[in-house]
Amino acid sequence: MSVNREHGLPFLPGNTFVDTTKSAFHRSHTLDFKNGYALPRRPRVGIGQSSLLSDQLTQNEINELSPETPALTYGTPHHNALLNFVPAHVAYNKKVLRFYAYFQQEVQHSPDEEYRVRPVVIYYYLEDDSMCIIEPVVENSGIPQGKLIKRQRLPKNDRGDHYHWKDLNVPMDLTVYGTYYRITHCDAFTQEFMESEGLILNEPETTPVDPYLTHRVQPERSYITPSDSDRLQQFLTLDRKVLRFFALWDHTDSLYGEARPVTIQYYLVDDSVEIREVHEPNSGRDPFPLLLRRQKIPKLIKAPCEPFPTCVMEVSQQEVHEYYSPKDFQVGETLRLMGRRFLLYDCDAFTKAYFQKNFPHMQLKPTKVPTRMDMSQKKRDIPPYNGFGSLEDSFQNCLSLVPEPPKKDLIKMLENDNKVLRYAATMDSQNPQNAGRHFILCYYLSNDMISIFERSTRNSGIIGGKFLEKTRIPKPGCSVDNPVFYTPADFAIGATVEVLRHRFVLTDADHYVLKYLESISDQIPSETLASHRRRHGVLLGSGDETRVDNQLGMVPNDGGVVAEPSL
Repeated sequence: MSVNREHGLPFLPGNTFVDTTKSAFHRSHTLDFKNGYALPRRPRVGIGQSSLLSDQLTQNEINELSPETPALTYGTPHHNALLNFVPAHVAYNKKVLRFYAYFQQEVQHSPDEEYRVRPVVIYYYLEDDSMCIIEPVVENSGIPQGKLIKRQRLPKNDRGDHYHWKDLNVPMDLTVYGTYYRITHCDAFTQEFMESEGLILNEPETTPVDPYLTHRVQPERSYITPSDSDRLQQFLTLDRKVLRFFALWDHTDSLYGEARPVTIQYYLVDDSVEIREVHEPNSGRDPFPLLLRRQKIPKLIKAPCEPFPTCVMEVSQQEVHEYYSPKDFQVGETLRLMGRRFLLYDCDAFTKAYFQKNFPHMQLKPTKVPTRMDMSQKKRDIPPYNGFGSLEDSFQNCLSLVPEPPKKDLIKMLENDNKVLRYAATMDSQNPQNAGRHFILCYYLSNDMISIFERSTRNSGIIGGKFLEKTRIPKPGCSVDNPVFYTPADFAIGATVEVLRHRFVLTDADHYVLKYLESISDQIPSETLASHRRRHGVLLGSGDETRVDNQLGMVPNDGGVVAEPSL
């Protein structure tokens, strides 16, 4: 509600008028925040943007409200300008005093140190007289570091007093929660602020060094004058170039000693030597890769170092007078390395070219040494075939302890898969009971095997069916160890085939046999091919082409693929 007092009437009931057209009644805010602190603010306008009552007073009314009126005899009164009040949190905003200090921490149960010096930084915030203590973090120290005491007002004594910046100086001892901190120095801003406030700082002192860190400091390295040889040039020119010598390790003077072949490799890039043992099959020795690992072998050791046991103590570079070089490896002579004798009897082609180029005066004398006969070059005595299983399977048992299946001609099997040559045959026997028996002989081109089926004859008393499983049949008269098997060239019409002491006479063949033999006519004898042509020529001339195929059981297709005859 707005009250209109412009008419000069006293502020009494009945003498005020309300502006009914006014719709704004909000008040101005009287509180501000600066740097996190609340500050009062004097309103400049009234409710609803109306003027304040204090702005409507006249000067006479204001003078009447003044309790005292200065009485002056001469001149006009002079009013001193009031200074603006600035709070501490505004005047000292972001102003911090920094002191450097340390404290000693006692270390127990350690033979290396008795105490530890830990440096800290003390920050004093002028805006609220608070302090915090921070220890700089050291990597891999194993000590919890960082903020030791968070920001707060630190107690000075038991009476409740707190530390003030006037109580601080350098150097001095500061006690905080039972820990004694020694302030050594401060930064430039702190020194300037203290001196501007009238405090004179003492001479700063240095922070003592931690004795454990001093103990761990490594001594300075002593450098040796480099040699005349250029290692970089040697690496760039001789990298991956190796001299290889073939030698015999001669230790026949020991019990059960022998001469064992080894390979000595000399690396030109760093003058190191490596010895590898040559393993022979069935020697009974463990196949260790190296006899001597790659290293530089000393040739001459200084005199004061000779009495020391070289097998126990390692020899440093300062104790060696000379190492082995390529000129010490001469083919044809005995070389002593690490207390062992090695007879160099030969080297490879690169080594020979290297010596001819760099050491032309050295004569390489390769010699022949007696070595063991290679087991793979010995002639193996194959035992005779005993008749069990096939010849190929029995031969695999002679080649290895764990036999493997014999190799097969996969190309031949893929090209001639399901291709069968069929012949009609009768048994040639003096027994009159076998006179009327008829057989079908099948020759499989994929694996050169033969199977025989007997056709059943009514009222013969003999059961027909499979007479012989698929197997390879050798020709009569050949040896057991070197058999010669039947091939399509041996199956002529009218020929006699002996199978496991049974004689069969070929009487006929299907038409596919003739086509197959004509396709390989250069491998078939003319008599065999002529017998088939003669037989099929008679049948074709008489117009009965399919009689033979019907006699054998079924008619083959154009590719010669036939099925097993029905039993």
